[in-house]
Amino acid sequence: MTNRGPAHERHVPIMRDRILDLLAPALSTPGAVHVDGTLGMGGHAEGVLSRFPGCRVIGVDRDREALTLAGERLAGFGDRFLPVHATNDELARVLLDSGLQHVDGIVFDLGVSSLQLDEEDRGFAYRVDAPLDMRMDQTRGQTAADVLNTYSVEDVTRILREYGEERFARKIAVAIVREREDEPFATSGRLVELLRRVIPVASQRQSGHPAKRTFQALRIEVNDELGGWERAVAAAIDVLAVGGRMAVLSFHSLEDRLTKRAFALGATSSAPRGLPVELPHHAPYLRALTRGAEEPDDAEVLANPRAASAKLRAVERVRDTGASASTSVQKSTDETAHRARAERPRRTSQSQSSRAQAVSSRRSSRKGSPR
Repeated sequence: MTNRGPAHERHVPIMRDRILDLLAPALSTPGAVHVDGTLGMGGHAEGVLSRFPGCRVIGVDRDREALTLAGERLAGFGDRFLPVHATNDELARVLLDSGLQHVDGIVFDLGVSSLQLDEEDRGFAYRVDAPLDMRMDQTRGQTAADVLNTYSVEDVTRILREYGEERFARKIAVAIVREREDEPFATSGRLVELLRRVIPVASQRQSGHPAKRTFQALRIEVNDELGGWERAVAAAIDVLAVGGRMAVLSFHSLEDRLTKRAFALGATSSAPRGLPVELPHHAPYLRALTRGAEEPDDAEVLANPRAASAKLRAVERVRDTGASASTSVQKSTDETAHRARAERPRRTSQSQSSRAQAVSSRRSSRKGSPR
């Protein structure tokens, strides 16, 4: 059953007050422009529009249903709010289409939105049986079922290990490939049943729900979350005006690591060792506003358990670099994400055909054998 309650009742923005405090110096000036790069159901955007009456907000999301619901929630703010259907790594194009080059504030909430978690037909939740979709933008791209039914054992193992940090990745991958030969995976319930059988009971007692890590890994793969975030953080820093501020909420170590690396690069002098004087173009172009990663307090986690794994980092742009900021960030984050991109499945149509023929042959053999 799909939850169709009001958007403001279905989404609780995490660490909203702290984020607003961090952004305040950049957004308090009349005419300021803020981008919510992961609009979701509009909780953070509503906070910005309410607290800073002279500020305009551009809300970006790849999920059309989220844009519709957020638009309803924020309709009272009139033309101060502009919803845009795009991915968060398309900020430069979004701003160009709006006649802008730079903005004063940016927020990214990298968690799965309450809409996606609560919509049972999206396949994000492992506690209900639903089609294995998991696409944040349901108009394009492969589904989780496509991944499960076409990836090799090696590729399934890789994504479970790298994106889900799943100890039993290989064991799960072998079971998935074996079972899909009889019938392709179509629903989350069947996958959960497999995981309950494959993952040792002792591990399930210690690590919580057995499907948690596998579902996370599939979601990241289906939506290219790490590749998209690698591009998005570079693009966001590049369009941030001097004096502008950017806040990022991440919910697992891989995204937080990319954020930390990009922010640290910008907040560190690039002067070569031994150079007696730091030249202007070597000076940092970012200033850290948080000491490491901040976390929600106990009261917020108690009120909203989904906040438990949140980590908040924020920076201020302190000097202009032209186009070099995004170039530098891209080179640095490549070191972290290169292997994941390079190892994405590269299956030719010929190899897919060969696999299909092999599966068909095995099925025919079974049908002709006595039981």
